[in-house]
Amino acid sequence: MLQVTLLCVGTLKEKFWQDACAEYEKRLGAYCRFECIALKEERITDENNPQKIQQALFVEGSKMLSQTPEGAYRVALCVEGKSFDSVSLAKVIGAVESKSGKIALYIGSSHGLSPEVKEAANLKLSLSALTFPHQLTRVLLLESLYRSFTILKGKSYHK
Repeated sequence: MLQVTLLCVGTLKEKFWQDACAEYEKRLGAYCRFECIALKEERITDENNPQKIQQALFVEGSKMLSQTPEGAYRVALCVEGKSFDSVSLAKVIGAVESKSGKIALYIGSSHGLSPEVKEAANLKLSLSALTFPHQLTRVLLLESLYRSFTILKGKSYHK
């Protein structure tokens, strides 16, 4: 059974985000061992200072990479990533399951991911060309993972 580790920056404050994620995490339990590690967003004292933003991203990225399971296939969610349709993403998940048995997925803060996390990634993934808040990205990713597993198992969820 695939070990899926989601490393994300920030917490889900609103109950509707929490409920949506909890539902997909429950569903994923039938297909994988799922763990979500939510890291505290670094405080940026000057949002207009690119150097301060890069420092915060570096700290967040270092924490993400240090908590990545050994040998995991690493997927960075970022705008410059590759887009997949649902069946193609399922094939990627299936290949990872048969090779390493572990996958780590990274969702950054509202400022994105550090260059170090992107560089360490085996795959840069874009869920859409649109920009979404990172809370919604978490829900979209969990749904996409669930859909991938149902495709791999031949379930009727994916139509």
